[in-house]
Amino acid sequence: MTSPETPNLDRVAGPADLRQLDDETLTLLADELRQEVISAVSETGGHLGSSLGVVELAVAIHAVFNTPMDKLVWDVGHQCYPHKILTGRRDRIRTLRQKDGLSGFTKRSESTFDPFGAAHSSTSISAALGFAVGRDMGQPTGDAIAVIGDGSISAGMAYEAMNNAGHEGRRMFVILNDNEMSIAPPVGAMSSYLSRLYANEPLSRMKSLAEGFEQALPMPMREGAKRARQLVTGAVQGSGTLFEELGFDYVGPINGHDLDQLLPVLRAARARATGPVLIHVCTVKGKGFAPAEGSADRGHGVSKFDPVTGQQAKSKPNAPSYTSVFGTALTDEAARDPSIVAVTAAMPSGTGVNIMADRFPGRVFDVGIAEQHGVTFAAGMAASGLKPFCAIYSTFLQRGYDQVVHDVALQGLPVRFAIDRAGLVGADGATHAGAFDVAYLANLPGFTVMAASDEAELMHMVATAAAHDDGPIAFRYPRGSGIGVELPERGHVLQIGKGRVVQEGSDVAFLSFGAHLDEVLAATRMLEEDGVSCTVADARFAKPLDMDLIRDLAANHKALITVEQGAQGGFGAMVLHALAAEGAFDRGLAIRTLTLPDRFIDQASPDDMYADAGLTRHDIMETARTALGVERKIIHLRPS
Repeated sequence: MTSPETPNLDRVAGPADLRQLDDETLTLLADELRQEVISAVSETGGHLGSSLGVVELAVAIHAVFNTPMDKLVWDVGHQCYPHKILTGRRDRIRTLRQKDGLSGFTKRSESTFDPFGAAHSSTSISAALGFAVGRDMGQPTGDAIAVIGDGSISAGMAYEAMNNAGHEGRRMFVILNDNEMSIAPPVGAMSSYLSRLYANEPLSRMKSLAEGFEQALPMPMREGAKRARQLVTGAVQGSGTLFEELGFDYVGPINGHDLDQLLPVLRAARARATGPVLIHVCTVKGKGFAPAEGSADRGHGVSKFDPVTGQQAKSKPNAPSYTSVFGTALTDEAARDPSIVAVTAAMPSGTGVNIMADRFPGRVFDVGIAEQHGVTFAAGMAASGLKPFCAIYSTFLQRGYDQVVHDVALQGLPVRFAIDRAGLVGADGATHAGAFDVAYLANLPGFTVMAASDEAELMHMVATAAAHDDGPIAFRYPRGSGIGVELPERGHVLQIGKGRVVQEGSDVAFLSFGAHLDEVLAATRMLEEDGVSCTVADARFAKPLDMDLIRDLAANHKALITVEQGAQGGFGAMVLHALAAEGAFDRGLAIRTLTLPDRFIDQASPDDMYADAGLTRHDIMETARTALGVERKIIHLRPS
């Protein structure tokens, strides 16, 4: 497609160029930047709505602050596309989220303008305070600016950081990007007036100026102004805002799409702040692109699309996704058992529990970006006698690990953990890969840990978890479509700790855990072409292990190979430990464990990522050959 004309943006190779432009030109440049983001993301897909919502904010921050000496930390980082374009990466922006391209999040190794990497939420204020302490202790760093959304600031870690920052009293800036509300025209006029006052008054007078102006407004406008100022603060008349009680100077709200407001406020704050300042900015997700503004998720995560119509490219019809299979199976179980409830942390559609919420809204609880709370909340429900399914991505469940250990495992409570996005996930890269859950759950006493090898197995594991009341139980499954197996009408309850043999052979045994089973079977077909007889077993359980099955595979084959879509220290390590305890290696058993390597893998397609990890069918085949000491037969064709 043809890129938009961008005469002003073309003059900016980095923020230093931005600071040479007058305010009127910056406004024109912001319009061009918005079109550049739309154009780029139409080709790559990605987080469109959040990035469009901070176009003016990104321009204003880089125009006012001295980045990269001043440290700009974007919370989550999925809104960083305008920031990347402005900081010397415009020529690569169409490689976004692609193999060997730009990350979809901020990343320290990518640019000095990304001082702190992020893809999980609510970390920015803590990191910014760390930079502020570094500055005050003589490190070569300037001001610290954290940009955090109204969703991210609801998480406990953000308030822990604000409490600490208020206590420290160090100069730093927190910009609250509030996109759950917009400023209506009357309130926008008030906000414009306040921004002019902010530019000329000490920070300590800003609150009284705002309140005084509110009192002079007619009643309907007064209430709107007060709501705009207090919506995210919870403040009541006669008291300071929550942020002020925590030790911050509070400024706002201001219109985050109006550079005539943003620029003077940021300049005034930078010139006069002596301690921590919170600037409340109101924005609109998807701003400036009607298809994004009008969609239910405001264009949060989009595939490639037509930049004129907004129509997203449709993928070819395929097997149902694991997520939808889980959501449907859970809803079916909930229809039979009124004690089943579901918990998710701000990801109802991402985890599939929205399917249950549509039918049983009173039994689905979205706790927001609060995985720690969500896990303990589920533990409390389990202690009450309910059957909670805690549906959280593998990478996000890491955030609630202490609660998994202390509040669930230690008490033996039957919380059911549905772990989506297990394994490598493609364009979101290393930050969202589900690499560690097998290792960090299977080492906990009393835990049952399962992995689905296909979508039918996932249905069985939902039924198994629903029936399991003897302690915590978890089942993992990958992102994306299943392999297309026939689905049962209803999942059946599996025998705990029992795997299954998929095919029998005599030379090499493969023990697969989880969704790589189909790749293992493909490897065995290639081996069998060369006369290698293969047994394939689906372990189903990492804990408890099916020791009868493992002993049989070890005793009756020349080699045993475990395969999993997880990090070292997981399923394969548990099999090795169990066999070593029984003296299996004393008899010279050839054994290999195939896992993800001991490094993080950057974004690419899932197939490319697994190739990088050494887990393709060819890698599996060659591992078996090495273990057996077998060379591949080479067929020499006669010349015609």
